[in-house]
Amino acid sequence: MAAQHTSGRGGARPDAVVVGAGLAGLACALDLTAAGLSVTVLEASDAVGGRMRTDRRDGFLLDRGFQVFNTSYPQVRRRLDLRSLRLRPFTPGMLLHTPDGRLRFADPTRRPRQAGDLLRGRLAGPRDLAALAALGARDAFAPAAAVRGRPGGREPDARRALRAAGFSPAFVERMWRPFLSGVFLEDELATSARFLHLVWRSMLRGTLCLPAGGIGAVPRALAARLPPGTVRLETPVREVTGEGVVTADGEEVPARAVVVATDGRTAAALLPGVDAPAGRAVTTFYHAAPLSPLPEPTLLVDTERHVLNTVVLSEVAPGRSPDTRALVSTSVLGAAGEADEPRVRARLGELYGTGSATDRWEHLATYAIPDALPAMEPPLVLSRTTRVAPGRYVCGDHRATGSVQGALASGARAAREAAAFLRA
Repeated sequence: MAAQHTSGRGGARPDAVVVGAGLAGLACALDLTAAGLSVTVLEASDAVGGRMRTDRRDGFLLDRGFQVFNTSYPQVRRRLDLRSLRLRPFTPGMLLHTPDGRLRFADPTRRPRQAGDLLRGRLAGPRDLAALAALGARDAFAPAAAVRGRPGGREPDARRALRAAGFSPAFVERMWRPFLSGVFLEDELATSARFLHLVWRSMLRGTLCLPAGGIGAVPRALAARLPPGTVRLETPVREVTGEGVVTADGEEVPARAVVVATDGRTAAALLPGVDAPAGRAVTTFYHAAPLSPLPEPTLLVDTERHVLNTVVLSEVAPGRSPDTRALVSTSVLGAAGEADEPRVRARLGELYGTGSATDRWEHLATYAIPDALPAMEPPLVLSRTTRVAPGRYVCGDHRATGSVQGALASGARAAREAAAFLRA
């Protein structure tokens, strides 16, 4: 039975209040409910999902920022019926736009016929091929605990880890740096090597895809499993008190346990003692083109980093466009604005080889996401307690890793710790 999402005041006093209906909050609420506890989820927005939302504009389905869905995450496999999401895969690999032309990086185990640029030396020499094979074998087949490694003050960043793995500086600059800039949302490869290995492992073991109905289908599927009336929309929380929470309109919602499952900045404002982590910003531009500039569902990476990457989303999931026009998603690092759109459009003409034809593309929307990911520089703690004080908890990807897996796992941990407190 689908959860009923309301905007009115609640009824009986719940055992726990969860502030925020993003992935972490929904996972926490589901686990608390499964433990036999009553839960109220208070969401400030008009729908569930947090940063994972999909808007409909003139018939186009636009995610709030370019996002992908990875089927390999344990929390994903545990909680979601993947068939019901009608997942549409990306090509395993990417296209690299270089000053010398376009090169394809393909997974030879999945698309051997497309691996010519990689295996014939146009993209990587023997040294880099050997390093790539060794890294893939280690991250894909080693036990997860070995891939996660151990935290420590001398933990390297991604750049040092890639060099230590045997990659040449030229290959790091040509492939790893531009590709990972779009994953980490920073272009210096300063992110923890531990997160690099976890990301590469998830890509090798899973499929990168998108739900046919947009990324917002993922949180909607989670919310549909909650009891009716659990989620209250358009109910922002102003304060966490000793008795529960107070909403923006002054309503007191008492509960023995409160879980703050918001972004890091909001959590720090609601719970004294919680540090707001630094955030990574990204901006995504959406355009409608008369014809598809790239007739395949493949990510195109800009090695000169004028943009991070671009993809024809309607090639991945045709239903994202209402007609024969192509939906193009392009992301740039940082918080860009509408004034940057002409520059981005001009670069797209170079990346897709369409030249001035992009002048006829329709600009549909711009999404600037200031805290799209938490900064994950070393030493990185992959998971930490959610307990802030007796009966008060905080969860989210900023308490684990910046990923769907990190958000869901943090919510699950908050539920375990809150349930133990409530039962005690």
